Amino acid sequence: MNTLQGRVALITGAGRGIGREHALLFAAEGAKVVVNDLGGNPDGTGADASAAQQVVDEIKAAGGEAVANHDDISSWEGAERLVRQAVDTFGDLHVVVNNAGILRDRMLPNMTEEEFDAVIKVHLKGHFCVSRFAAAYWRDQSKAGAQADRSIINTSSVSGLFGMPGQTNYGSAKTAIATFSIIANAELRRYGVRVNAIAPTARTRLTGGADDIDANDPMHPGNVSPFVAYLATERCPINGRIFLVWDGQVRLVQPFAAIDGIEKEGRWTVEELEKEAARLADVPLQLNNPFPGMIGGPARS
Repeated sequence: MNTLQGRVALITGAGRGIGREHALLFAAEGAKVVVNDLGGNPDGTGADASAAQQVVDEIKAAGGEAVANHDDISSWEGAERLVRQAVDTFGDLHVVVNNAGILRDRMLPNMTEEEFDAVIKVHLKGHFCVSRFAAAYWRDQSKAGAQADRSIINTSSVSGLFGMPGQTNYGSAKTAIATFSIIANAELRRYGVRVNAIAPTARTRLTGGADDIDANDPMHPGNVSPFVAYLATERCPINGRIFLVWDGQVRLVQPFAAIDGIEKEGRWTVEELEKEAARLADVPLQLNNPFPGMIGGPARS
């Protein structure tokens, strides 16, 4: 307990599912929490301010400190207001957990422009907007001599890391978030900011089966939150990493790696490549995908 005492944390999409579990645990561990949630449907439509407020009420009833925020994190102005609210309410900001997301699944030939744009906007732009304003605040604090340990935890996905048919929009955004995390970490370390990403697996409104989930279910969203809280602690040394997280599992993911190739002096001809490059189609990819059914997973091997 109290591993996050004195930390101010901003958690997006915290009205339900994994985000809600993050908020409750962070508060139980002593953090002051800004609970952000627009309160929309799984596809991003609609809004319901009660979702975030209910989590805040639950935190306060347990003796914690929290405030609700209903801004759209994919909006430049909304993200700026969100970060400003954290600082104005609690005097500082130490942790950002980018968790908010939606689904608009569709096979590629049937996907509309709006379905693609909406998912990219909420996931990728939403991560960018909130991180950008937090990073600007932390940069200014660092330059002013107010040094502190800061942390961003982003939310990628198994679909983004291994691929899932029907999710070219969602998976693309989640792959980009993993790369975004690595680059942002390299840029922000000078200001005392660590950036990591998780790819969680749990039953939520987006995945289905959340209504009657048992507390002991391996896919309970609360199983993801302890590792996220650890990444948010002041003395955590981990930075620039991506992890699969579910049940009692935490697995480090190696990003893209060059594993084989061909080479010659000078420029290839197409005829030479027809002869030499074809073998690359048969080089096995060691994805170590723990989830059958994904592209490259055990179900296809």
